[in-house]
Amino acid sequence: MPQERLQKILARAGLGSRRECEEMIRQGRVTVNGIPAHLGMRADPERDDIRVDGRPVKIPPLMGFALYKPRGVLSDPMPGSSSPSVYDLVPSVRPLYVVGRLDARSEGLILLINDGELAHRLTHPRYEHPKVYHVLVEGRPETETLERWRRGIFLDGRRTRPAKVRVIRYEGAHTWLEVEMREGKKRQIRRIAARLGHPVRRLIRIRIGSVTLGRLKPGQWRPLTEQELRQLRSLKAEKSPRSRPRRAEQRSAAQKG
Repeated sequence: MPQERLQKILARAGLGSRRECEEMIRQGRVTVNGIPAHLGMRADPERDDIRVDGRPVKIPPLMGFALYKPRGVLSDPMPGSSSPSVYDLVPSVRPLYVVGRLDARSEGLILLINDGELAHRLTHPRYEHPKVYHVLVEGRPETETLERWRRGIFLDGRRTRPAKVRVIRYEGAHTWLEVEMREGKKRQIRRIAARLGHPVRRLIRIRIGSVTLGRLKPGQWRPLTEQELRQLRSLKAEKSPRSRPRRAEQRSAAQKG
């Protein structure tokens, strides 16, 4: 296993946030192979003897849950809020990191895993892991409207990345769409749909990367399968794709539309 920064290893072992683990190192509480650690030090948790306050540091095996977050449930606990969070719906395991936050009005698949670095990779748009949603919008979007969505529209001064959008079915005066994206600005789908004149009535995420919602009902969860865990582990070895310079991307987008 390649070496990594010591504070990342300690955080993965559930000993605190990276900042808290950095403070442990500063306080001289951490040793590597019997030598006092220092900030910037790297180690291999499978080969090196890493200790905090004299106790060996053990990295727990990757595990996690797939959860159907119901509407009204928060993706993160909020101090003073009476609303439940996703942590109230799954077994009490620590640490657990949320992959794929959803606003309170939205529902569907959320992952909770015990590896913070992997959670970051699955969440950050740089790594381009797809997320798929079923979205009920008002009205019946025309073909050109859907093409605008697919090409991307400007939000906060930047064009959104291309998305896959298709009609699933019509439901009275409303339309169910399937939307696949590889980025996730705050309330992006709701903002795009409203900008295009078709506000969202319901939003359900059905897939994150290779993990699907399946037959889960609101509030239900299941452990991630061994196959899903293997696929997630493989993502840690992937390099992030090269991104085009944002200025060049904006100029190109402006010329198109």
